[in-house]
Amino acid sequence: MTSVDVRTESDSEDSGPSGYAAARLRLLQGEAQSGPPRRSALADLTDDWLTGLFTAADAPKGASLVAVGGYGRGELSPRSDLDLLLLHDGSADPGEVASLADRIWYPVWDLGLALDHSVRTPVEARKTAGEDLKVQLGLLDARHIAGDLGLTAGLRTAVLADWRNLAPKRLPELRELCEERAERQGELSYLLEPDLKEARGGLRDATALRAVAASWLADAPREGLADARRRLLDVRDALHLTTGRATDRLALQEQDQVAAELGLLDADTLLRQVYEAARTVSYASDVTWREVGRVLRSRSVRPRLRAMLGGGKGAAAAERSPLAEGVVEQDGEVVLARAARPERDPVLPLRAAAAAAQAGLPLSLHAVRRMAATVRPLPTPWPAEAREQLVTLLGAGRPTVEVWEALEAEGLITRLLPDWERVRCRPQRNAVHTWTVDRHLVETAVRAADLTRRVGRPDLLLVAGLLHDIGKGWPGDHSVAGEIIARDVAARIGFDRADVAVLATLVRHHLLLVETATRRDLDDPATVRSVAEAVGSTGTLELLHALTEADALATGPAAWSAWRGSLVADLVKRVAGVLSGDEPAGAPAEDAAPTAEQERLAVEAFRTGGPVLSLRAQTEGESAEPGGDPEPLGVELVIAVPEQAGVLPAVAGVLAMHRLAVRTAEFRAVGLPTGGEDSVLLLNWRVAAEYGSLPQAARLRADLVRALDGSLDIAGRLAERDAAYPRRRGTVAPPPRVTVASAGSRLATVIEVRAQDAPGLLHRIGRALESAGVVVRSAHVSTLGANAVDAFYVTGGEGRPRAPLSGDRAAGVARAVEEALRG
Repeated sequence: MTSVDVRTESDSEDSGPSGYAAARLRLLQGEAQSGPPRRSALADLTDDWLTGLFTAADAPKGASLVAVGGYGRGELSPRSDLDLLLLHDGSADPGEVASLADRIWYPVWDLGLALDHSVRTPVEARKTAGEDLKVQLGLLDARHIAGDLGLTAGLRTAVLADWRNLAPKRLPELRELCEERAERQGELSYLLEPDLKEARGGLRDATALRAVAASWLADAPREGLADARRRLLDVRDALHLTTGRATDRLALQEQDQVAAELGLLDADTLLRQVYEAARTVSYASDVTWREVGRVLRSRSVRPRLRAMLGGGKGAAAAERSPLAEGVVEQDGEVVLARAARPERDPVLPLRAAAAAAQAGLPLSLHAVRRMAATVRPLPTPWPAEAREQLVTLLGAGRPTVEVWEALEAEGLITRLLPDWERVRCRPQRNAVHTWTVDRHLVETAVRAADLTRRVGRPDLLLVAGLLHDIGKGWPGDHSVAGEIIARDVAARIGFDRADVAVLATLVRHHLLLVETATRRDLDDPATVRSVAEAVGSTGTLELLHALTEADALATGPAAWSAWRGSLVADLVKRVAGVLSGDEPAGAPAEDAAPTAEQERLAVEAFRTGGPVLSLRAQTEGESAEPGGDPEPLGVELVIAVPEQAGVLPAVAGVLAMHRLAVRTAEFRAVGLPTGGEDSVLLLNWRVAAEYGSLPQAARLRADLVRALDGSLDIAGRLAERDAAYPRRRGTVAPPPRVTVASAGSRLATVIEVRAQDAPGLLHRIGRALESAGVVVRSAHVSTLGANAVDAFYVTGGEGRPRAPLSGDRAAGVARAVEEALRG
């Protein structure tokens, strides 16, 4: 459908803003067309209107109106800028040219349309393009609208000639521009709120590929590229229509509306299609820029020098270095040997990929496509060589990523591992996660490659890294679903029954160590025994420890720290002792003897009748990064206070007021060395400043005194902070969830709280638990991104102090805390 189809006769007679605006509105609101036809119709409609303006202005001879950039390509989204060049040959009076420009620009502005405009002669246009790469890129898509066609054609011919002549200089500049933009905007394939235009793999990169093709030095892989570009443009159209704004950022709060506009099931389906399109563009960019580099390098070698090094067929043969059976290196890429027969060698894709990753080289596009087109499926189970090559590929470290992406781009990964399809390009709506599910799995294997020296079975570690989240493509608990899938995959690729069982255990329990270490009382023997029973052997424990670290490091910066690492290491040490036949180390918190420092504080608190505290910084012995300084584990805060009600919410509230984040917390009543029945509450916390320096201990103590005697309105002060707490516009945090952990401890009931992290959250939980009439024995606090997961060991306030609550009462306490947090 063209613009004529959406305009009435009166519209066509009116070249003014009102006629164009009415026709434009009908076109954008109509449901008869969308996608490329609508963009083309909108461009045609705009061409007709601007032609009318140009003609009505009585333009002088030697002038033309030219569309450049996206408008030049005929790709007008609903809120796109109009990129226009008023071209003139210099013969007309400058005043006439200026008047013509005003009679075109002002009607555009009057409609509220964004306009990028310039007035130049062909000489000026070429000079500006030579100085500004972005201007030159826009002129590559120059398209005539009105006026002197020969003038426009001459400029277009000259600009293309300039571009091709200067390509050896301008293409490296363009590549650097793309890389800088990618560094600034991130990768479209993985972002939860991606910029469809600027992020790597977006519309800017697709335009850059067109520019490379126009240089005649190289061309991008065509398969799927046009469809990927069309998909990104369609999403941008829907985004403009739903928001009514000229935006390229696909914000979370708009994704459901955009999906509905496109007729998609939900926002996840939308993101998956965006990610798939972006990967196609990114992969095409990688291949194209490698080819550009190869061509430019070959041109830089003088013919005489090339002859001295051995020209002709002999030189070509000398440049092919064997890497593996059927695989050679040629000109910085891994290609197939001339004698390779993919149709007879089903292991060849894995062998070539492993060789490329081990050499740190990219796989040739032609090699991957040839294998994808001709290779036979692997038998089930895989031969030993295939399994070994997969492990070699995964163990190569960082180069694995690029090679894996090359295989995936041509569909080889899903042919090798059919279950991969369910996690491919699957978004993770969790601020902690940096990657999509599939890239996270590859990233975990990359991180695991750095830890293989710590385990006796590095092959199992690497495969477990690749499979640990494979269940995220299925309903229900992904660890449970993943265990079933991992058993099937491990058997298919040729592991024996014992190894299959270990891999299944690793996938089923890949979250066990970090969740237990950060949310459970490690001094409770039941905690350590439950982990030992789940793991089963020291060898599996060793692998699980390494997998836990690799998984966390591959998740994102918020998922791992020296503090979490120290807690997991402590748990692993205790579990290893149990698996070796020892009893769980440690004792229940109430039975552990206080240290000399804690005893001194307790005596001082009893003597003064008020709180006493000490602050002491703690650091880890080893740096998190090689060659770096030891990473702080936080500050140990020990508080002793005469036993009384309300201590937990008071301390938590004061810490929140001073912007101190609580990492762990323990509470217990200790007797005094003087004897008698008097006791003091001892609180051992680990805290860290959210930002800035730590407050002085004297200020903490003064506020704590006021909090305990009721003269400090903690709730009011925190409410003021909460009102100003930054929240993402348009997003609503999921409601808090409070549960009773089954079989958490024989000595206490474990109440687990999952909620949106916010200042004073621990204070509110403490108040709710106090109101429920239970005694908090210890707390284990964990924050991942915006989510807090806290576990509280509680006992009844009467009778035996270490007895767990009854089932009904525990459920009632959980409900009360949840209601308090929702209120």
